[in-house]
Amino acid sequence: MTFPHLSLVADPHDRQGLLRTDDAWLQERWEDPASRVLVIAGTRVRPGDGGLEWLPSADVPDGLRVLLGDRDGTTWWAVIVPGEVAKAEPDRWLPLRGLLPHLGGDAVRQAPLVFHAMGLAEWHWATRHCPRCGGTLVARAAGHELVCTQCGKPQFPRSDPAVIMLIAAGEPGSPDERCLLGRGASWPEGRFSTLAGFCEPGETLEDAVRREVLEETGVVVGEVTYFGNQPWPLPASLMIGFHGRAVGEEIRLEDADVEEAEWFTREQMRSRAEEGSLVLPGGVSISRSLIEDWYGGTLPGSW
Repeated sequence: MTFPHLSLVADPHDRQGLLRTDDAWLQERWEDPASRVLVIAGTRVRPGDGGLEWLPSADVPDGLRVLLGDRDGTTWWAVIVPGEVAKAEPDRWLPLRGLLPHLGGDAVRQAPLVFHAMGLAEWHWATRHCPRCGGTLVARAAGHELVCTQCGKPQFPRSDPAVIMLIAAGEPGSPDERCLLGRGASWPEGRFSTLAGFCEPGETLEDAVRREVLEETGVVVGEVTYFGNQPWPLPASLMIGFHGRAVGEEIRLEDADVEEAEWFTREQMRSRAEEGSLVLPGGVSISRSLIEDWYGGTLPGSW
């Protein structure tokens, strides 16, 4: 089957990493009338009536120029302007999560560019001072590096590894096989997803799966196998998906982040999704792909 989360990364761009310090090439590409630029106010973008607006460089305000790269014969950029620009129209300027509906249909091809741009904007927004000495930072390498003006220490964009996992119990493929889903404390009734959490220092990804499931639900996990990954710059995560097999099925909720956890057979999942009492993650998330991979097909409804 085709996994839905792969649509967001199906058409990557050439990031031109070796040319980020070539000032002559950068200026030439910036001045090319065919180049296109996404304007970001702090960490927000204002979509137009037809989706996201990529403008000629001559039509964008001054700001930090960030090279995204080349695709389809076009050089793509972002310009980051102060966040105060968005305050004049707060309902029009949206964070990345609010932009996801504008990346549906044919616009999904823009997702790798948008994720790249917004991830860098979030990094610039959050990285204001040198973590070593507190000095002032200046951007270089077309927005992909920050250097301290006092101690010279460079900073680079980061992605925080987060594990996301579908845990199953019972005979694989049997009618009685069950998978474990949880509901966050702030979520509406009926909204469930796979469990997830961040990898800690000195920890393997597989052990992070086992620890997070144990902490969130009390369920002990044995075998863990890799499924896939998805960039998720909300604000700076790389979601790394796994399947896991439970050693036991007793649920003990001791983590305040998880309000409810349940085991679902495939039949229970199908019938409850059809009646609307079980609402699963959206179609572009790796969580949805994990669930439908285990289920063996598509399911109705999403949030």
